Amino acid sequence: MQYQWYPGHMTKAKRMMQEDIKLIDLLIELVDARIPISSRNPDIDSMGRQKARLILLNKADLADEAKNGLWEAYFKEQGCFVVSVNSRSGAGMKAIHGAVMEACREKIERDRKRGILNRPVRAMVVGIPNVGKSTFINSFAGKACAKTGNRPGVTRGKQWIRLNKNVELLDTPGILWPKFEDQRTGRNLALIGSMNDELLNLEELAAELIVFLEQDYPGVLTTKYGLTDSLQKKASGEKSDPIAVLDEIAGKRGCLQKGGEADHQKAAQLLLDDFRNGRIGRITLELP
Repeated sequence: MQYQWYPGHMTKAKRMMQEDIKLIDLLIELVDARIPISSRNPDIDSMGRQKARLILLNKADLADEAKNGLWEAYFKEQGCFVVSVNSRSGAGMKAIHGAVMEACREKIERDRKRGILNRPVRAMVVGIPNVGKSTFINSFAGKACAKTGNRPGVTRGKQWIRLNKNVELLDTPGILWPKFEDQRTGRNLALIGSMNDELLNLEELAAELIVFLEQDYPGVLTTKYGLTDSLQKKASGEKSDPIAVLDEIAGKRGCLQKGGEADHQKAAQLLLDDFRNGRIGRITLELP
């Protein structure tokens, strides 16, 4: 399956960001902790080369805890400040203000030497669609000041948000880039829900997830869905057929068509929803 998605409003959003980036001191980039590289837009990297950088590993509660630590170390080596957060629950949010001040320490010191006191740090919040930017801003600001939605691309306008006397945030629409050089990037984005499911073959996507989980997190599907065929195959050293696994999940969860035949579409949607919401366990799809 080929993964591409680049709605027209994304081109406009990128042009807006190129203008707005001149106004800010710090780029706060949200990435999904389950796919920290796949959920970064390389355009943002090139546009923000001269700016201080703070990476937020968002939805860290859904990602493998040990692998969160590896990613934090990786981004620190790249010269970025990093905080693992869960915007929805507020976990890790208290550490962000200190990280913002530390990331902009040189700028604050330069202002002080010029006699400019109390000018707030201006930060731009960036990230691809559905990575949790609006939820983060609402949580960080302590009020619903940015529109949230679980549809990719719901944030479309520009909003400055005064957090306190020290920090102002500029929210931006989420943008994807025109072409994925590596189709694994597209697959990972599709798996976490950053693309419109209606444009995807969900059975193929679920099959790819099954192959990954059987290899990197053996046993999680068996535990979650009480699979027996897969368990027997594993015991005999056989590789599971992902469609057979989907069949079994369909049977266990009542995803059936008339006549008792497995409804692969329904089972695929159920599996993807369980993965995206952390019901299968804490899973990270890529490593540094």
